[in-house]
Formats: sequence, structure tokens, C-alpha cells
Amino acid sequence: MQHDAHYYPSPSRRMAAFGSRGMVATSQALGAQAGMQILQQGGNAVDAAIATAAALTVVEPTSNGLGSDAFAIVWVNGELHGLNASGPAPKAATIEAVKALGHERIPDHGLLPVTVPGAPAAWAALSERFGKLPFAELLAPAIALAEEGFPVSPIVNQMWEEAYESYSRYDDAVFQPWFDTFAPDDRAPRPGERWTAPDHARTLRAIADTHGRAFYEGELAERIDAFFREHGGLLRREDLAAFQPEWVEPIGTRYRGHDIWEIPPNGSGLIALQALGILERLGEEGRDPVETLHRRIEATKLGYVDGRRYITERDAMGPSVEQLLADDYLTARAELIGERALDPQHGNPIRGGTVYLATADGDGNMVSFIQSNYKGFGSGIVVPGTGISLQNRGWSFSLDPGHANALAPGKRPYHTIIPGFITRNGEAVGPFGVMGGYMQPQGHVQVVAAMLDDRLNPQAALDLPRWKWTQGRTVEVEPHFPDHLAQALARRGHHIVKVADPISFGRGQIILRDSATGVLCGGTEPRTDGAVLPW
Repeated sequence: MQHDAHYYPSPSRRMAAFGSRGMVATSQALGAQAGMQILQQGGNAVDAAIATAAALTVVEPTSNGLGSDAFAIVWVNGELHGLNASGPAPKAATIEAVKALGHERIPDHGLLPVTVPGAPAAWAALSERFGKLPFAELLAPAIALAEEGFPVSPIVNQMWEEAYESYSRYDDAVFQPWFDTFAPDDRAPRPGERWTAPDHARTLRAIADTHGRAFYEGELAERIDAFFREHGGLLRREDLAAFQPEWVEPIGTRYRGHDIWEIPPNGSGLIALQALGILERLGEEGRDPVETLHRRIEATKLGYVDGRRYITERDAMGPSVEQLLADDYLTARAELIGERALDPQHGNPIRGGTVYLATADGDGNMVSFIQSNYKGFGSGIVVPGTGISLQNRGWSFSLDPGHANALAPGKRPYHTIIPGFITRNGEAVGPFGVMGGYMQPQGHVQVVAAMLDDRLNPQAALDLPRWKWTQGRTVEVEPHFPDHLAQALARRGHHIVKVADPISFGRGQIILRDSATGVLCGGTEPRTDGAVLPW
């Protein structure tokens, strides 16, 4: 039977999922099954998150890989913990060194945007502190998927084809290992076509056997170092060996009687917190859907221009996180929102003187986890014979020495990936996230407001047509965004642009827990190959 895996002429709807013993929600069904397998083997939510994350590097290589960065918010035994596993720039990465190579800005692909990958270290750190099962068992499902192969899913195929076209424009030997690894037949694999990744499996096994250290020391680190030296890159084995993820205190804001939590800078979750804080100060929303959308868009714009201006390493920021979330500052920002669309400018809060999955277990533990190569496959750099595709996070750095996010050796860049978490009265409500580059804080605002203002269940919140502010007064919307709302927003000064491809509007997952009954309710993203599996 012949059919097109990308063609869906009829609207479709799915129900929220319910369970009590555990739940896994992520963007690829086989990845979710890996996490559920670990839960049913006696693992906890942290174990399931690690297994899912490792499996996603295999089944969704178009968005993340062994060379990714990662962030996590973990609720364990009634306490919230944050993990920042974003890697720094190499010690040799100076503005002068990059300019000496002929660049006026950091390129999006190639060796220069690669910073130290953090994902394997994140898995190990989470397992060591909170895991229940042996670390090697957690990576077994991912290893099996890589060795035995799996059928490629439709959205992964779409992004794979886009990457193939993108990297094909380069005539540089440094990109050849990507084609050898991910396009050996001179094309992307088609939907339903079986894909195997033997090099990836061997590297996963080495990571499993050494609790993650094989990536940062020994043969793998030597291979990465040798490839960068051969082709004029800056990353070295010393950079890899020195890396350790950082445990951090999540930052939060109050919204509609709940506390919304994000990872502090260099992550960009502060943008979502600012936007929600501005909306909180505007008061409870009424029944006018146009005014509601207008306020949410304007608050998001104001948060974004501040975030892009100030977010970098937390200790290198001008205004502090506390100043950017201060009541008087957010109140002043809220007062800027009127009837007409703003062309937003950043504020000055100084007064004198920055792939997503969610898991839960039957004991109440929950994880909000995100890892990413940044732009698709990332840098387009694959270390030969390893399956390691490297992120391009350094692309976020500026070569302007006066910019907050200026490149410097050992500095972590502004990060788009952000896990979110909701609590109420000191109890976990649940993890949520919307991946997708600069869409992510906007997605956080939209799903949180949908659940807490519009009273929508997780699946309904994810199903809503989305909007995305891009610049000035321009707001992109999905094709099924209601025309009457688009027209009403246009009359308020918004420049509304309908965009056909839904992938750019983010891909989210949500799990909520009823504190009285322990019942879990989850939703998964309709814009991707996602699945939410209850137990």
C-alpha cells in the first residue's frame, strides 16, 4: 500500500492520557517507549528521563545527539533541583582567533560554533545523584535501537531532508563525515525506512560502561581532538576533560496562584518568567479573546527584548535575575502595554547602585529535561567512526566585545533550550516544555496561560494554534490560526503572517500530577512524531 506519511487532509484530535504508576512524554514514540521500558523494570522518573534522552539521540538525530547540551529540572522527594549541562567555549576560542580565521561573525556550521557538549555528562550526573538502576541499564534501549535499527518517523524525515539540503551547499571535507554517517545513500532516509547506527551504538556502549567519562577522556576525546586539529578547529581534549555540569537553583515567578520554574541564565527561561510576570501584573484576563492574545504577545515581546539584551552567564549579566524579575520593574513594563502593538525596546531594571521530554513515576518524582544540537543536526560536524554529531551552540556568541554574550574562552553562550516546571503550595504540579529555538519561551507562555487562564487540559493546551513573535510588530501564526483573531490583531497594529510549516512553532510535552490522588495527566505535541505513554 502506497501512501504519503506527510499528507493529512482531515483534522485530527487526540485525548489527554491518564496513568498512576508512571508516564513518559516526548517527541518520538520509540524514545518514549525506551523510558517506559525502564520505568517498568523498576526505574524511577530520573532513570526514565536518561533512557529516553539517550534513545532520542538515535531515533531523532535531526534535533539532538551525543554532542548535545542539556538542561533539567528534577522534582525528587519533595524538592526541586536544576541541572545546567551546557558546555563552554574552548579555551582557544577568542574573538581575535575567530576573526583571524576571516570571520566577522561566528558561522552557523562547521568547527567554530562547536562548544563542549554537555549531554553525556548530564545523564551521568542525574543518574549518580538521583537514579535507581545501574547507569549501563539505562542506555541499553538506545543501544538496541542503534544496533537493530528502527523505522524513521515522518517529522524526523522532514528535518533530515532539510539538513541534507543545508549541508550540501558546502564544498568542504570537514562535512564529509556527516554525509558518510547520515546520508550514505546520498539522500535522507524516507518515512518508514529502517535506519541503523552501528557507530552510534558503539559510542553509547562506551559511555554506558564508563558512566559517561568515555566521552570526555580516552579514545573518544582523542578522536574529537584529532579531528579538530586536522581541520583547524579550536576544541581540544583538555576542554572536554575539564567539563562538569552544574547543579543550580531554579528561578521562578508567581502566576495565577502557581509557581513557574525555569533554569537560570545562561538559559533563556528568564524570558518566559518575565512575560508571565508582566501578565500577572496586568491582572486576571477577561473573556475578550483579542485582548487576551494581544496582552500575551506584547508581554512576550517585552520579555524577549530584555532577554536578548542581557542574558549570558549569570555572573556576567549587567542587571541581575532578581532585578529583571522585580515587582516594580515588571509593573513598569506592564504599563507599556496599551491598545496598539509595540515595537519593543529593552528596559533598564538597574536602580542606582536565557528536544524536550517529561517523565513521572508512581512515587511522585518528575523530570523536565531538554537536550539539543541547536540548529537541526547542529554544526554539521560528525567525528568519523563515532556517530557523534556536534552541536553549534557557539553560533549564539557575539564577536562584539561590548555585547553581553561576547565570545570568551571558557564562557557558556546564551542558550535557547529551557525545561519548565510548575508547583503549587510547595507541591509538584508537573513538568512542561516546548522546544524549538527562539520559540521556546513563547511556547512556555502560551501553554502555561492556556492551562492556568483558559483552564485547558495538557493535550488541549498543546493543540491550540500557536503564534510566534519574530521582530518589531511581526507575529507569525499557524495556517489554522482563526482568521477573525488574526484580523482583529492586525487592526491593533500587529503584522500577522501565516506560515505553512508547523515545525517552527515548537514541539511540546506536558505531564501534570493531581496531588490528592497521584493520578498523572499528560499531553504530547501534535506537530511532531510525539507520544505520551501512561502506566
